[in-house]
Amino acid sequence: MTTRVMGTYGYAAPEYIATGHLYVKSDVYGFGVVLLEMLTGLRAIDEKRPRGQQNLAEWLKPSLSSKRKLKSIMDIRMEGQYSTKAALQAGQLSLKCLESDPKNRPAMKEVVEALEGLEAIKEKS
Repeated sequence: MTTRVMGTYGYAAPEYIATGHLYVKSDVYGFGVVLLEMLTGLRAIDEKRPRGQQNLAEWLKPSLSSKRKLKSIMDIRMEGQYSTKAALQAGQLSLKCLESDPKNRPAMKEVVEALEGLEAIKEKS
């Protein structure tokens, strides 16, 4: 039996694209892409962007662990609506979700707990 890869390019986990096999944490990758879209205000795939920047996750993964780089990619429409600490934690969460190896991605339960932690930061500020 042959399995044809389905799903939206840009959200599909690399292991699914490469092998056609889904894992429990394949959806975590897709969530990481959605979170990155929310942080940046950019689409997961945009062929109008320059070469090397068309796939949002591949392009911006290196920027997610640095506070300075993260600030430069944040959606300017969100300015003043988040703390730097919360933004950095959201960026780091996205980076964990976008791990190439599904074994290194958090479980969705851990993602939910991290998001609840972000909400707690927002309520304190």
